[in-house]
This record gives sequence, structure tokens and C-alpha cells, in this order.
Amino acid sequence: MSSLPTQFTGVTVATKANVYFDGKVVSHTVMFPDNAKKTLGLIYPGSYHFKTGAPERMEIIAGQCHATLDGEKIARACAAGQHFDVPGNSGFTIEVSGGICEYICSFL
Repeated sequence: MSSLPTQFTGVTVATKANVYFDGKVVSHTVMFPDNAKKTLGLIYPGSYHFKTGAPERMEIIAGQCHATLDGEKIARACAAGQHFDVPGNSGFTIEVSGGICEYICSFL
């Protein structure tokens, strides 16, 4: 399990939302003084595939999901307090079966 932050201080937040899959996945970009970038978002029930440029860490802060990395056949369960890493220039499918999954995506 990871130690998840409850807030970020000294950051800039983009007010324009990143909206995917007809609003079923929504995030906002957070930029840090050291040029690090994260997104904070919500995933509604469904199955969604994302491509990656840079490597990413998806930390689940509320709810639960199943994630399948490109090239893998078995989905891994991920609940609040857990994370999964996705290689750069790859992708993953994330599935939420009920409720809302909240996440922090860090670009590594």
C-alpha cells in the first residue's frame, strides 16, 4: 500500500477538465513547482482503454477498479490505497464495476 496525500500545496491547477469517454472519465491537471505533473480524476462504471506516453503511476484514492496492462491477460484488482504502474509508450484498460473510482495519476 502507498501513503496517499490528502492535499497538495503550492501547485497550479488547470481549470479546464480533461474529459474522456463522454464524461465517464474526468480529470484535472496539477502542476508542481519542480515541473512534475499529476492528474486527479474520477472514473465512472465501465471499461476504458488509455495509451501512455510517459510511464505513469495510478494511485487509487477511493473506490476500486481492475487494471489490465497492455500485453497482459490477467487484470489486477486495485482498491483505495493501492497503485499500479504503467510503462511508457504502452497502455492499459481500467474497469470500474460500480460506484466511482477516484485516482491520482503521476507521470514518472
